[in-house]
Amino acid sequence: MITQLKPHTQDLGGSQVRRVPLSGATHRTFRNLAIPAVVLIAAYFLIARISDLPASLAGLKVHGTYIVLALGGLVSLAFNRGRVLLALLSLTIAYLSYRVMLRHGLEHFPARTLFAALCIFMPVNLGILSVLRERGAFNMGGLQRFAAILLQIAFTAWIIYSKKTETTAWAYEPLFNLVFIANSPIPPLGLAAMVAGLVSCTMMWFVTRSAIDLGFAGAILAFAIAANGIALPNIFPVFIAAGALILTIAILQDTFRMAFRDELTGLPSRRALSESLAGLGRRYTVAMLDVDHFKNFNDTYGHDIGDQVLKMVAARLAHVGGGGKAYRYGGEEFTVLFPGKSMDKAVPHLEALRRDVAGYEMALRSGSRPDQTTSGKKQRGKRRAGKAVSVTISIGVAEKNERLSAPESVIQAADKALYRAKDKGRNQVSR
Repeated sequence: MITQLKPHTQDLGGSQVRRVPLSGATHRTFRNLAIPAVVLIAAYFLIARISDLPASLAGLKVHGTYIVLALGGLVSLAFNRGRVLLALLSLTIAYLSYRVMLRHGLEHFPARTLFAALCIFMPVNLGILSVLRERGAFNMGGLQRFAAILLQIAFTAWIIYSKKTETTAWAYEPLFNLVFIANSPIPPLGLAAMVAGLVSCTMMWFVTRSAIDLGFAGAILAFAIAANGIALPNIFPVFIAAGALILTIAILQDTFRMAFRDELTGLPSRRALSESLAGLGRRYTVAMLDVDHFKNFNDTYGHDIGDQVLKMVAARLAHVGGGGKAYRYGGEEFTVLFPGKSMDKAVPHLEALRRDVAGYEMALRSGSRPDQTTSGKKQRGKRRAGKAVSVTISIGVAEKNERLSAPESVIQAADKALYRAKDKGRNQVSR
């Protein structure tokens, strides 16, 4: 049985937040969340194993964290991720502080002040970095952000050398009467900063679905565990390394997403399609689709609304039945693969998809403005608030057979079928 989603209306006026299609989103969410969780769990079990390291590897107890931090820095530089580079710099400063002063205890004023500053500034920095746009590593924006970290270092040094004991005491003043806070070495103001930073990073991840924003949240959590175990052996170095590793993996995840997932629609990109085609079996069906009269739609309503149409179509494609998987081929054109399916079994699902898109109405508010095209200027004053529009798609289908044995030839056959669908009047499926 083929399930057709009910048509409904989507408001396309005003600013829009980029949304990832729901199909596969839950799987990707759990997968993205699993990576920081696995790293933190592995770090927890690693602590008990450190004492069992042979003498030849004893240096890893000190230098292992530096190695992970350096590796993360190299990856950040290689992919020009300035935000992650600054986050790793903050983790490096925290670990250097531990090696030089904090591992000897927090009884003395300088150590207590330095520890409080780390607990406050570290999560604040990562929370702010999650909100800021990526501008690369070596530019004026990166220099300004680096200068902000230097100011934090200078401020902490000034408190220590000026013996501002009242400032440090203020950081340790209780904010809440909770047992776990009272038993933690982290100053209450630091705990508040950690919660605020974690909330900021998590909210940004919900909006952007960027692995890097989730990596910032994971790094804050790793630092919080490290700081809470500052008095215990090996906990601080291991969890600082865990935070650096989470950020490094996040860069690789984000780079993979940029290469294999279309930024506008959230669907897998043409590069991902090429890899999928290479791994198909003996039987499969390919459908080529595009939005009818899309250029005229763009000229009339503007490219911003046109982008929203592409997102809407992509969201419907992501729900296609029959085991189909949708890709953005380019422009207003999409591809759907049906591995292991014949054309006869795939076509009913494509027909349901075509009807679903055609029945999906989009409400346009008068606040939406078309781009500066001649046609758009003429139409701008004619549109009424609450006007609803809809689009249709044309679909061409082909399957692998003796004549069409290569994936490229099946794609070409589906593309020719797409043009036949357009010649026949559009809004239909053609074989």
